[in-house]
Amino acid sequence: MKYICIHGHFYQPPRENPWLEVVELQDSAYPYHDWNARVTAECYGPNAWSRILNSQGRIIKIVDNYARISFNFGPTLLAWLQEEEPMVYQAILAAERESQVRFGGHGSAMAQAYNHIIMPLANSRDKRTQVIWGIRDFEARFGRPPAGMWLPETAVDLETLDVLAEHGIAFTVLAPHQAKRVRPREGGEWQDVSDGKVETTRPYLVSLPSGRSIAVFFFNGPISREIAFGDLLNSGERFAQRLLAAAWDAKGEPIVHVATDGETYGHHHRFGDMALAYALEQIESSSGVALTNYAAYLAEHPPAWEVEIQEFTSWSCIHGVERWRSNCGCNTGAHPGWTQAWRAPLREALDWLRDTLVPLYERMGSELFTDPWAARDDYISVILDRAEDNITRFLERWQGRTLEPDERVTALKLLELQRHALLMYTSCGWFFDEISGIETVQVLQYAGRVIQLAEELFGDRFEEQFLAILEKAPSNIPEIGNGRVVYERFVLPARVDLPKVAAHYAVSALFEGYPESTTIACYQIDRLAHDLQQAGRARLMMCQIRVKSFVTEESDTFNVAALHLGEHNVIAGVRGDHDERAYQKLVAALTASFARADIPETIRALDAYFQPATYSLRTLFRDEQRKILDVILASTLQEAEELYRHLYEDSQPLMRFLADLGVPIPPAFQTAARFTVNADLRREIESPQPDFERIDQLFREAETWHLDLDQHGLAYALQRALERAAERWRVTPEDPDLLQLLTGLSSVAPRLKEPVNTWHVQNIVYEVLHTVYPQMSWRYERGDDAALEWIHVFRQLCDALWIAVE
Repeated sequence: MKYICIHGHFYQPPRENPWLEVVELQDSAYPYHDWNARVTAECYGPNAWSRILNSQGRIIKIVDNYARISFNFGPTLLAWLQEEEPMVYQAILAAERESQVRFGGHGSAMAQAYNHIIMPLANSRDKRTQVIWGIRDFEARFGRPPAGMWLPETAVDLETLDVLAEHGIAFTVLAPHQAKRVRPREGGEWQDVSDGKVETTRPYLVSLPSGRSIAVFFFNGPISREIAFGDLLNSGERFAQRLLAAAWDAKGEPIVHVATDGETYGHHHRFGDMALAYALEQIESSSGVALTNYAAYLAEHPPAWEVEIQEFTSWSCIHGVERWRSNCGCNTGAHPGWTQAWRAPLREALDWLRDTLVPLYERMGSELFTDPWAARDDYISVILDRAEDNITRFLERWQGRTLEPDERVTALKLLELQRHALLMYTSCGWFFDEISGIETVQVLQYAGRVIQLAEELFGDRFEEQFLAILEKAPSNIPEIGNGRVVYERFVLPARVDLPKVAAHYAVSALFEGYPESTTIACYQIDRLAHDLQQAGRARLMMCQIRVKSFVTEESDTFNVAALHLGEHNVIAGVRGDHDERAYQKLVAALTASFARADIPETIRALDAYFQPATYSLRTLFRDEQRKILDVILASTLQEAEELYRHLYEDSQPLMRFLADLGVPIPPAFQTAARFTVNADLRREIESPQPDFERIDQLFREAETWHLDLDQHGLAYALQRALERAAERWRVTPEDPDLLQLLTGLSSVAPRLKEPVNTWHVQNIVYEVLHTVYPQMSWRYERGDDAALEWIHVFRQLCDALWIAVE
């Protein structure tokens, strides 16, 4: 028997705002909210419900790829999926359970070092925590201990392998050039394979200095490169044949295995998930060949050879691990001439910060914990469940004595400092080309959170020394200059403390109808007193609130006030105060002038009380800021739209006359037409009852005037409209009106140049095809005319969505 294993390393860097614990809006991921959402739509979801097509290109089967491949998911990505995409998350867990049945009790999921740091560049203590957190996170999600662990970027040294083996990891996977020399375990001469010529169809054993050992698989390099960087995924048939040919050519009972980023299957290569699904189907139907995973193969084929590895190597840097600490020349290739000389100062700054804080953490931590570092290793139990009773159980396990409430806050701040000191080493911070890129800004924000917590806890100043080192990191963008500017421009404005949370609440409460108790990001807001007044367009909100962090449990009470003068003009103030009389003083001071509509006096009163009132719309967290700006802009945009519409409607006869004469349409007319047609198309698509004749007319107008439509925006709007209609129809699939609506919306997709993501809608229609459609066919055969009409429209829907009915 020959064996084939396909491994996908599914990973996104942690993207959460370190102060809010939520992923904020990322405009570069448009039309999606953020890159996690975009890659989920393009890859993680499609691989759970992947399509197999017939010769006409129509869907005949929907399968779960995860159940038949080997895979690992980054723990921080799984945490995001659990909260934001629960259906995809549950599909991944279900696939792992199915793989255990498929592969003789051996699950296909592998663990991963927690937040994807380059393990050979980490100190021993951080390596240990990364492995422990990766294992504990895996066990909490998949309900079993992991047999294998994926090393970030396959970066390896002997100490890392020893930490894996110490914690019960049986195997890992490396690239072929990471093998140094091999020999049979039964004895014989060492064979040099440092040129990447290691035999990849068998496992090897690495003997470690501690006396432990671990198995290593070296994946097939050429085929893996063809998958990731070539055109092998253009055809599922070719993909399958490439793997099958390698298996048939190998001797004995080999394992032909490949490993790439999981995002290859759908994100990097559109429809790559479908090529994978088709290849898996072809391999399963081939005689003499079986799919497997690493744990299952290792159980039946223990290593007969041993290997010595090349330390400080990785799969994505030909210079070893230099990509994450020097200007080695490895980059994305997108910006010829750019330097990555910023990488070394970035690591130097982070190393200085981490090492400076170690003795301070140990000294203060020893006053609270029986073992500060063991407490850090166990802190993953809190990260996985921040319920108050779980935090109490954790502290009871590690506290040296019963902690007072303020000491409990200090203990949690110490551990959060350590969590962010690990997160700031996430590998993507060095991988790309520019220090001001979103991945590097992300790790600098984690460092910013470390600095904030350290200065609160220890009272010393750390930021200036950190920035002095970071200033040595050059940016490729002249107006940015260096790492200090990146920090000052992108990290400091993102920093949050309790007063800033209170300010966010004050400003947003002018536009949001908050209940007495609400949650904003990772903060609990309790409203203790509230007054709202209006004078013409101006509105004044005053309240007393209590703000508490779910993460550190720190809390405080604030008096806040916000004045909205119309449009984007907002003034707000925050003052920490527990005194009810102080709040009443605030109300009295502001109400007197505001009741007279004396706005200047009201502003002076605000400044006098808050000394001064310095918060505005700029204070808002990014998502809420964008949401409120949309509300503010709505009326202005509506006025602009009306102006454009009048110009377009009034100028159409002249535009047609000019077109008949072959005279170019004036740019002002083109702009009015483009704005109006785009706005009307979006409005009709998003309408609960779209006018499809009107939509058709608008597309014809766009063609007539050669208008540049917002293809991305319209495609996303259509996707969301289809998904809303499909979810409604899923509840009552026999409803003919909802079926007609869904069919009509589906017919709009071919009119757009940008492909519409109908993946979720296809899943629902495919489900109905196998549940409701047989029932309707049975009713039609017995003379039900309504069933006949339903079948007719349903077939049209399947045709529009490229689903084979028979």
